[in-house]
Order: sequence, then structure tokens, then C-alpha cells
Amino acid sequence: MGFFPDWPSEPPLRRIFLRDLLLDAQIGVHPHEHGVRQRIRVNIAFGVADDRSVAVGRDDLSRTVSYERVVGLVKRIIESGHVRLVETLAERIAAGVLQDHRVRVVRVGVEKLDVFAELEAVGVEIERFAAKG
Repeated sequence: MGFFPDWPSEPPLRRIFLRDLLLDAQIGVHPHEHGVRQRIRVNIAFGVADDRSVAVGRDDLSRTVSYERVVGLVKRIIESGHVRLVETLAERIAAGVLQDHRVRVVRVGVEKLDVFAELEAVGVEIERFAAKG
């Protein structure tokens, strides 16, 4: 099972993704996890309305969302302080991505990488939709 499963077919969406963003974060519930940084991996995919009536090949930035803005958002959230749960971090990232009115759906995966020697990672994946309106 991959992080990028099928998307809803209606409305047509363009999938934009940031794969394997590796960062150090202050995260965890245990006392030994406070005041230290742990390696995490963040995956984000989001759907932006795909206006198929737009001329093919039109190089228009208004049709997409800045990767740089999303990476900056994740970094700001991580730098804002200790988070106990990967679920909380994923929710904050999803809410931030959905602030862009063009984003219809977002999927966020957050993994802690060095928790168990016998596992590559532990974490969570969530999916959130923009409010109807």
C-alpha cells in the first residue's frame, strides 16, 4: 500500500505532492523525548481543482500551489515547539495546507524514523477535505 492511493474522480483534481521531507522535530509523549530532536519523514499530497478548459500548455502559476510555501509551512509548524503526537502534527499540517482556497483535499503522513531498531518508521496518515462552500 502506497501513500498515494486513488483520488476521488469528481471534481477532477491535479495531485501535487511533497515526498519524503526529512526533518528533525521535537516530538513525543515520553519524558526522554522532551528537549531532544527526532528524525521525522513527512509526506504530503493535495488535490487542486484541475480546470481542463484551460489551454493545454498554459504556464500559469494561479493553477497550482507553491511547493516552497508548503515546505515553509511544515518547517514553521515544527519550529513552533514540542508536539506530543504525530497525529497532532499531521492535523496542523493538513489545516495549514487547506488554508489555500484552491486545495480541495490533503493527505498528510508523518513518521518517526528512529523509534524501534526493527522498524523503518512508525506514524500516521490522515486525509482532510476543504469545507464545502
